Amino acid sequence: MKLVSYQSGHSVRTGIVIGNSIVDMAMAHQHASAHGGMQLGYLPDDMVAFLRLGDAGMSDARRTADWAASNDVSSISVTYTNDVLRSPVPRPTSMRDGYAFRQHVESARRNRGLDMIPEFDEIPIFYFTNHNAVTGPGVVDVQDMHLDQLDFELECAIVIGKEGRNISAANADDHIAGYFVMNDWSARAMQMHEMKLNLGPAKGKDFATSLGPVLVTRDELASRRIETPHGEKYDLKMTTRLNGNDVSLGNVADMTWTFAQIIERASYGVTLYPGDVIGSGTCGTGCFLELNGSKVYNPPLWLKDGDVVECEIEMLGNLVNTVRRVGA
Repeated sequence: MKLVSYQSGHSVRTGIVIGNSIVDMAMAHQHASAHGGMQLGYLPDDMVAFLRLGDAGMSDARRTADWAASNDVSSISVTYTNDVLRSPVPRPTSMRDGYAFRQHVESARRNRGLDMIPEFDEIPIFYFTNHNAVTGPGVVDVQDMHLDQLDFELECAIVIGKEGRNISAANADDHIAGYFVMNDWSARAMQMHEMKLNLGPAKGKDFATSLGPVLVTRDELASRRIETPHGEKYDLKMTTRLNGNDVSLGNVADMTWTFAQIIERASYGVTLYPGDVIGSGTCGTGCFLELNGSKVYNPPLWLKDGDVVECEIEMLGNLVNTVRRVGA
């Protein structure tokens, strides 16, 4: 399935993408129960509440989607457009971001005159970012200090769909509800200033992270799945365009650490909950920090007010955002 969160009046509701329409999941579920002769449980209109239902909720959602695909649901549908889409998980319960692509790490360190750090091969590292500053497609508001070397970061992300603690990599993929595109916006001047204190990114990252456009469940990606001894990978091309021009190209399959390994590390002594989002980290060539340092752009290129950034991953969709300066 392809699931979304979309704007309906003054509320944000969960929908199922069928063709060129977004079908309201909770309403379709009610119609299927009342008129379709289906014995179904309860499906909420909020994405995190839905994810908390686990496998039972996913099963009911699939049955609801099948019913909606063969019935007239125009009264509970809207046209699929970026204008109505919000982040598939509007307010994640937490948000971690990984560092899983070797090419990105090697290039970024080389550009700073540093050798590859050996600890990269020892642990799948991550940091926490601001789960209350999430956007979907559309405008991303930034202020003047953010525009000092404003950067995109092309990533893939997952959302946890099954609670777990001390999850082994062998079982971790079963805890993933689905995948989506992530743009980890970065204010590089702020980031580099604060990280001299060796405490990790904070203000350089906490103003915005964009997710979307859809949450794609694991079963939808089966044709591109790559089984490894350490969990699943997916052969999915990753692309970023700036104002219509290609600027980066990668593949989800190039992750050195799998999401299963990241989940194993993240859940050690800690419970992961439905609605927790985990990013892959930036793919190789997936940001201007890396591209500028590699002299791909000279003079260096950074984002500015009015720029349109498209982060696209095959089968996961095209996340389109416009930078907008607000305030000082």
